[in-house]
Amino acid sequence: MPNTSNYDSLFTSNRGYQAILQLRPYDEEVVEFVMDELKSRGNVFITKVVELKKNMGIDLYLTSQNFAKTLSNMLKRRFNGEIKITRTLYSVSKENTKKIYRLTVLFRLNKTNLLS
Repeated sequence: MPNTSNYDSLFTSNRGYQAILQLRPYDEEVVEFVMDELKSRGNVFITKVVELKKNMGIDLYLTSQNFAKTLSNMLKRRFNGEIKITRTLYSVSKENTKKIYRLTVLFRLNKTNLLS
């Protein structure tokens, strides 16, 4: 994880998350790109960070599904990786019985990118 003192304003613990951004494997340049994009957005926050063992990857829990989708496309263009987007039923609204989903976005760097 990069130096978080530059990104303190991005973290919050009093909001729920709507999307999980999974970055595989861990790459400092990709994480810094994500953090910079989050900082420039201003209205999207990280509620939780889970780092996997042995630099296998990192999970960022975000407060916006739309931004997670947008960010995945930006990552794919910039770093030429794979994207996989799934959604999981989280709840059903009691007011209008609308289904509420949480999004999981997996960004996997290609192995050729890792060697360079």
